[in-house]
Amino acid sequence: MSDIHSFIDGEIKANDVVLFMKGTPAFPQCGFSGQVVQILDYLGVDYKGVNVLADAELRQGIKEFSNWPTIPQLYVKGEFVGGCDIVREMFQAGELQGFLSEKGVPVAQQA
Repeated sequence: MSDIHSFIDGEIKANDVVLFMKGTPAFPQCGFSGQVVQILDYLGVDYKGVNVLADAELRQGIKEFSNWPTIPQLYVKGEFVGGCDIVREMFQAGELQGFLSEKGVPVAQQA
């Protein structure tokens, strides 16, 4: 396993909810990352944002790690959930809140 994959694995294991994104939660650098941040913030979920723009190796590494071609990527309790479309669809269907609760992640808002 490469150093970057070890780093990614460590972040996912150390944090219940991790969002690999372009930019930071305070300053998303793309619309898709921004949408996922808005959803997580709305739900009051405590999460860690990892800025893939800070490191080209990380930006490529996360795509290989998850075998998913786009960013953002959301992980909950070590499990890859998906990108912006999947997270948005789950949220709109009310499934994301239930999924997070099932995983033991506190959710402040119910849709």
